[in-house]
Amino acid sequence: MNIAEIRKSTEQKMAKSVDALKHDLTKIRTGRAHTGLLDHIQVDYYGALVPLAQVANVGLGDARTITIQPWEKKLVQPIEKAIRDSDLGLNPATTGDVIRVPMPPLTEERRRELTKVVRHEGENARVAVRNLRRDAITHLKELLKKKEVAEDEERRAQDEIQKLTDRHIADIDKLVAEKEKEIMTV
Repeated sequence: MNIAEIRKSTEQKMAKSVDALKHDLTKIRTGRAHTGLLDHIQVDYYGALVPLAQVANVGLGDARTITIQPWEKKLVQPIEKAIRDSDLGLNPATTGDVIRVPMPPLTEERRRELTKVVRHEGENARVAVRNLRRDAITHLKELLKKKEVAEDEERRAQDEIQKLTDRHIADIDKLVAEKEKEIMTV
């Protein structure tokens, strides 16, 4: 493994950590409706668990309502059940073959709890990025020990890895701040 490979691999893994955080943050419910909230819901479709998006159109009715239009009429009940049984605490209501999922407003206390969850997720992502930095620097030192790279090359590569780390941690901080602002906005 050379310096370029270490840097490229580290950068890809750090980007994956940031993407994983983005994905985790979409699951955290704010007072506003957004379709990403239901992405992880699985529906029983002829005995197999299938993502909701594969059996229905998911859209927004308004700022506080998600609408779900199943492609088959007999899927209304399983979809309702899947949403009720999820950890989101949502209560779907059906009119005809359209399922409406109203977003209950968040209490002040619940908002504070959610910001703690967001900060915790952010910290986990920061730790993951720092661990990747540590691993990369360990690889660089091994290259130096084996005399495959010069000291100044190794030092420069460490500085680049640090810059990558700083950039990804700044991205994480920005995501966390945006989500906190979104949660605290009434």
